[in-house]
Amino acid sequence: MTAEILIVDDNADIRNIINELIIDAGYKTRIAANYNQALAEIDKKLPDVALLDVKLDKGDNDGIELLSHIKTKDKDVPVIIISGHANIEMAIKSLHHGAFEFIEKPFDQERLLNFISRAVEHHNLKKQNKEYENKLFSSYELIGDSKNTLNIMDQIKKISLTESRVFIQGPSGSGKELVARKIHKNSSRNKNAFIVLNGALLDSSKYELELFGEEKENGSISYGALEKANKGTLLIDQISEIPLSTQSKILRVLTDQKFKRVNGNNDVSVDVRLICSSSKDLSQEIQIGNFREDLFHRINVFDIYIEPLNQRISDIPLLIKYFSKKISENYNIKELDIDENNSYILNHNWKGNVRELKNLIERIAILQPDTKEKISDIIKESLKNDLYENKTVENNLSIPLKEAREKFEKEYLTIQLKRFNGNISKTANFVGMERTALHRKLKGLGIKEFN
Repeated sequence: MTAEILIVDDNADIRNIINELIIDAGYKTRIAANYNQALAEIDKKLPDVALLDVKLDKGDNDGIELLSHIKTKDKDVPVIIISGHANIEMAIKSLHHGAFEFIEKPFDQERLLNFISRAVEHHNLKKQNKEYENKLFSSYELIGDSKNTLNIMDQIKKISLTESRVFIQGPSGSGKELVARKIHKNSSRNKNAFIVLNGALLDSSKYELELFGEEKENGSISYGALEKANKGTLLIDQISEIPLSTQSKILRVLTDQKFKRVNGNNDVSVDVRLICSSSKDLSQEIQIGNFREDLFHRINVFDIYIEPLNQRISDIPLLIKYFSKKISENYNIKELDIDENNSYILNHNWKGNVRELKNLIERIAILQPDTKEKISDIIKESLKNDLYENKTVENNLSIPLKEAREKFEKEYLTIQLKRFNGNISKTANFVGMERTALHRKLKGLGIKEFN
């Protein structure tokens, strides 16, 4: 696809020369002769590359203001600044605001074309990387055979057919964004944008700017997440971190599908499906006054709860196989042969949940061990917790042998039951016991059977 270059210059002769030069080089062009025309062109559709004169009809820094406006909409659009009144201060200022290059008038045509060529290449590379990241994220599947995971899979199928708002709760790293993306992908909105706004990563003063956008004094508009997600889906991740003052405004959006941009006077209407997520228990946040109860009821039309990974141990072997295959494909290496019954893996707390497990497998892939023993050593080194280990050993050494054995058996059998989703037959087969004998053992150890 041919790149599109926006040319902004108030000098008609220079504007026409640049236009002909760029067209002859094989690019498409759009033209603006003043500040307002440029603003309209930018707001209508972002170019692949912008070529901006510094001084237009409104002031000495018109080009810098337009540059800033472009960067608020998409920081990856390369902008080349042109100036007939060039000085070191102006060059530094433009580069500080994110300019790709700075060139003086009169300019060398070959030099300008070289800048444009590199800018187009830069833009294409950034675009490809974004597409790759989205495809990579979207390509990941929800994997597991635990009761919780299977239930979530079923919920996604049902929810995707509706326009209902969804609230996803689960610990950090459990896959909340993945679930939200799957709902969007399976919905009728899948051809439109999926936008993520992470409440935990934003400065408290910027929530409303990022969510609602801003109307600036010069007439330019900075679009927020709601407008970017129009006709699509907006995920507000860690919504528990959104300030109460902003929560009330979100409530209005959910009620009316309207909002005002920061410093704006007119209502903006949007058609957005809202999905919210949190690693905190919002009912507790409501009790301590950190979250509005009326907003919670608005966003919680359909709720999904993702259990911590240490509560769905049966998912771990499947996840190991899945990530091993995915990561080996990404790194173009032989698929990793990881022992799914590794004691460190089965006994690890997995505070980072699925993300931590994926990171572990990626670490193994990067180190490229050539034997099972080396893989096991990496796992041991990565997951060991000396404090936990020493405490366990100390505790076991301070009690009689019978008690220590019972303690080990209880921990071991509890883990195996979780691993096989409470299936007694599969657990008995794995541990090498008769089914009835396992029942007696569980009863004797005070382990409750579950399904």
